[in-house]
Amino acid sequence: MNKKAIVSLLVLSMVLVACGDTTDEAAEEVVEEAALTTLEEVQARGFLKCGVSTGATGFTEVGDDGSYSGFDVDYCYAVAAAVLGDYSKVEFKQLTAAERFTALSAGEIDVLIRNTTWTQSRDTELGNDFGPTTYFDGQQLMGRVSDGLSSSSTLADIDGLKVCTNAGTTTEKNITEGAGLVGASIELVTVEAFAEAIDKFIAGECDIVTTDGSGLVGRRAVNDALNDWAIFPQSPISKEPLGPTYRSNDSQWADIINWTVYATVIADEYGVTKANIDSVDYEANPELGRLFGKNDGELQTKMGLSADAYYNVVKQVGNYDEIFSRNLNPLGLYREGGANARWTEGGLVYAPPAR
Repeated sequence: MNKKAIVSLLVLSMVLVACGDTTDEAAEEVVEEAALTTLEEVQARGFLKCGVSTGATGFTEVGDDGSYSGFDVDYCYAVAAAVLGDYSKVEFKQLTAAERFTALSAGEIDVLIRNTTWTQSRDTELGNDFGPTTYFDGQQLMGRVSDGLSSSSTLADIDGLKVCTNAGTTTEKNITEGAGLVGASIELVTVEAFAEAIDKFIAGECDIVTTDGSGLVGRRAVNDALNDWAIFPQSPISKEPLGPTYRSNDSQWADIINWTVYATVIADEYGVTKANIDSVDYEANPELGRLFGKNDGELQTKMGLSADAYYNVVKQVGNYDEIFSRNLNPLGLYREGGANARWTEGGLVYAPPAR
């Protein structure tokens, strides 16, 4: 629970006692509840509250039966597996770009895993901290081939065009600054959710739609008009490191989230998957033995988790490559040759050692 919420509960309990509306014992219970850590709250509640997107193909999707899937969704499942031993113990809360940080700071969610870019202002001004980057992205634009645009088009080619995106995002600022730097005059149209921007683009109300490149690839992959939609420029106009976000000054919870991500990366580095994790020789692989609670020296219990917390993550959800491949490969997004490749293969995906 954040500091503001704790103070509010303490003040409320004192007021109620003074007015005779509660007892000292009841007030003490309020104080005890207010003192719970995030980990204790989640474990006492029995499920994780995870903030996700209102819809991002490959990252957050909701099936007709109400089930959730996607790259970001899988990391919500991974945290639940680590903290509760059961990946399914998640309550998802879909949040727009404008809602996400308010919901996090208000304690409506325990963690935000929603294609959210790590920036200096968000890190310092909003009372948030960011976990490891799970997906290295970059902003691109999408226009119509029939309008003379192609994958080789540049930012300067949008001069005089109407551009749609969602408000309250790094995307909005990037396109405004980027267009100005190349001398392109644009009419910027902002909406609440990116799905609205896509709808306006399809309806012809916008010449261009812009967001993270992965989002554009996902939208194009599921739309019949894909043959007329060109994504450009080839080199993104920004850096968009995406990953989990949590409240500041909560080091235990931060460690748990961070090492949930690192566990999936380390498992990938060793080639440990959902299918073979039970056949690993942990004596021959002491780092894995520690990380999965199979050998002496494990650190999970010192974090407030069960020794096998990160074993549960990989056993129930998978390693980084499994999470990436099942959600993003079908869209045409691959790790090879890109920033999301393993660090040993020229990419940026890397984890500190488990020791």
